[in-house]
Amino acid sequence: MDIAGKSLVALRDHYRHYLFEEYLPFWDKYGIDHELGGFICALDHDGTLVEDSKNIWYQGRGLWTYSYLYQHFGGEEHLQVARKARDFLLAHGRDQAGDWVTALDRSGRVISPATKRGYEGLFVAEGLQAYARATGDSEALETAIASLWRSVALFDDPERFAEESYIPHNYPGMRILGNHMVLVLVLTQLLEQVADPKLEALSDRVVDAIVHRFWHPEYRLMNEALDHDYRRPDDPNEDFIYLGHAIETLWMLLPEAMRRRDRALFDLATTRFRRHLEVAWDDVYDGLFRAMHVHGTYTFDKVLWLQEEALIGCLILLEHAGVEWAAEWFGRVFDYVEERFSLKQYGHPLYLYGGDRKVNYIDHVSRKEHYHHPRCVMRNLLALERMIARDGAVSNFWSAEAG
Repeated sequence: MDIAGKSLVALRDHYRHYLFEEYLPFWDKYGIDHELGGFICALDHDGTLVEDSKNIWYQGRGLWTYSYLYQHFGGEEHLQVARKARDFLLAHGRDQAGDWVTALDRSGRVISPATKRGYEGLFVAEGLQAYARATGDSEALETAIASLWRSVALFDDPERFAEESYIPHNYPGMRILGNHMVLVLVLTQLLEQVADPKLEALSDRVVDAIVHRFWHPEYRLMNEALDHDYRRPDDPNEDFIYLGHAIETLWMLLPEAMRRRDRALFDLATTRFRRHLEVAWDDVYDGLFRAMHVHGTYTFDKVLWLQEEALIGCLILLEHAGVEWAAEWFGRVFDYVEERFSLKQYGHPLYLYGGDRKVNYIDHVSRKEHYHHPRCVMRNLLALERMIARDGAVSNFWSAEAG
C-alpha cells in the first residue's frame, strides 16, 4: 500500500530518520537545559540562544514530548530529560496561591506571574499525565488532575477576562474553542489511564460543546469564541472561524471517539474535518491558512502546526477507517510542508515554524517548536509502523467493535 504515491516504508523511514538523526540531536544540543531541567525554545535556525527564559506552556509541552518519546521509543536519556523537566516544574512553576505562573528565568525565578488564560494549567496537566503514564508516577498524575480542574474553574468563572489577541472581540466569561480543544486532548489521555466519573462527565460536557455549541449550522464551520452561556452574540466573533483550531480540535475528537467506542462521533468528526480542510486550503499558493471572517477578511499566513494537524488527522482516518480522500489530502499537505517549510534548502536543520502566505524564508527566528512538530512526527511514525505491520490493511478497531 502507498499513500498518494508514497510507500508506507518510505514515509516511515523519512519520519524515523528525521526524528532520531536530526530533530532530537538538535534539541539535545541546544534546547534542553541538562543542568537545571526544562526547555529553552528561544532559538535561531542554527541553535543560537536568543534568550533563556522558560515559558510554562513550553515546559508542560516539552514534558509531554519527552514522556511520550520515552513511552513509545524508550531511551533512558529521554526519561532523564522528562524527569528533570517534571522536577523543575514542580519545584518552581506555581505561585503561593498554587497557580501556574506564565514564565520563569532559567534558574526558576518568576518573571511573569499567573494569568487567567488557563492554558498553563492545561499544558502542565498534559505533560504530567504523560510522565505518569510512562513512569507510574502517582504524584504527577494527581497534580495533572488538580491542574486540569483548576483551569476548568477559571473557564467557568463568568467574570473571567483574559485577552486573546487573535480573537476579534474579547469580553468577560468568553468560551473559546481553543480551551475546549486542549481540554478534550488532555481528558482523552487521562481517561485512558484512570476511571474517574467526574472526568467522564467533564469529557461529555466538553465534547457536547465542541459538537453542538461551537458548530455554526449556517456556515457549516466552527466558531472560535462564544459568550459564557455558549451563545453566539451578534458581534465581530459571529463569523470568525479560526480554522487552525477547528482542524486541530476535530482530529482530537477522533481518538476520543475511539476511546468511547462511538462510531457516530468518529464519522461526524471525519465529515467536519474534511469540510474545514477544504475551506482552509489556499487554491492560489497551496497550504492551509489559519483564520477567516466568513463575510470579510482572511488570515493568509501559514503556520507549520496547522499543516501538521491535518497530517495527523488524515493518518488516523487512513489507519482506522480507510478513508480514501484522506490519502489525497495527506499527500498534498505532506508535499507542501516538505517543499515550503523544510530548512534543508537553506542550509539549516528542522523546519520553519511559520511564514507569510508564500512561506518566504525568514533569515532569523526567535523560537523553535518542540510540541506540535514532534507530536506529528512521532504519532505519524507510530501509525505508519502499525500500518506496515498489517501490510497496509485498515485496522480492525471498528470491525472488532461491530463483531
